[in-house]
Amino acid sequence: MKRIAKTTAHAITNLSDTRVKSMAVKDIGALPASIIKFLNYIGVICFLGLIALSSCEVKPKVGFLMDSLEVERWDKDRALFEEKVKELGGIPLVEIAGSNADRQMEQAQKLIDEGVDVLVIVPVDLEKAGAIVKLAHKNYVPVISYDRLIKNCNLDYYISTDNINIGELQANYLTKISPTGNYILISGPTSDYNAYLLRLGWMNVLQPLVDKGDISIVLDEFSNFWLPDEAYRILSSYLKDNNDVDAVICGNDALASGAIAALQEYNKAGKVLLAGQDADIQAVRNIVAGNQTITIYKPIESLAYAAANAAIKIANGEAPSNMNITVNNGKRLVPAILLQASVVNSQNIKMTVIQEGYIGEQDIFN
Repeated sequence: MKRIAKTTAHAITNLSDTRVKSMAVKDIGALPASIIKFLNYIGVICFLGLIALSSCEVKPKVGFLMDSLEVERWDKDRALFEEKVKELGGIPLVEIAGSNADRQMEQAQKLIDEGVDVLVIVPVDLEKAGAIVKLAHKNYVPVISYDRLIKNCNLDYYISTDNINIGELQANYLTKISPTGNYILISGPTSDYNAYLLRLGWMNVLQPLVDKGDISIVLDEFSNFWLPDEAYRILSSYLKDNNDVDAVICGNDALASGAIAALQEYNKAGKVLLAGQDADIQAVRNIVAGNQTITIYKPIESLAYAAANAAIKIANGEAPSNMNITVNNGKRLVPAILLQASVVNSQNIKMTVIQEGYIGEQDIFN
């Protein structure tokens, strides 16, 4: 900016001098002193204006590409992220893809054309989003993958919760209550790497019990979307011909709510252990009602703030702090921040989501 201002001011000065000299060469006559004084005055004003413009701090633009807002938690992520970016002096530009990978690619191009300094992405598809990373790098825009890992590309940074640990928390809690019996696993879509990570956490706990013969995994399916209808479809289809189930572990609370609907149809709600994650309001209400055993509270405020902080630092040419581990995305070891989550059950609701201000007490109990 300063270089542009200097060049422009120099050009204006040269232009004025050239015009005066040209007029003098053509013997139009000497210009009155008042006109020369006026031209000099205009030149000084333009020069000072350009200097002032160049000294203004340009706010960094941070693009936030999201999958969808259908699941409750994502609207909180969006609001918290926008709030923090603004607080740090940046301009957040948010696009929602509606779970359409091609649309997310178009939105990435749009934000790049609008001059974003960094992209933060909740990928619709773990593989297809790699093309967005490639496009961003072609335009010298760094990329942060937010709470979903983008696979097999030169991703710059990854900020998430430890999803393997979340899966372990879910399985550990249920197996402490029911160390034997029939378990059903309903994972998220294969387009989201978190679904694999969660299942890996489940199996870290369940496999030794399966090997001992204490637990049988009678159904193990990935859903097409992180939505209630998916779990309802999967579980109700199973329950038509099978009545023996002791525990259901779901990839998120939306899936868990669909599982509850299926269990209710077969008079099993509250009788079958059920785990979800995200600490959605309805999930916590389901825990209070006895239809869901636990959910997992992810520190979404800390997650959104960490991503916003990193984005602003990157946009300002600084290295983000606290990237103290790396995660292999199939292409490279990506610098990462992985935050820890916690179990929410009927005994600790007030000490977790309410105390943290994540959900209001009246929203749960009213």
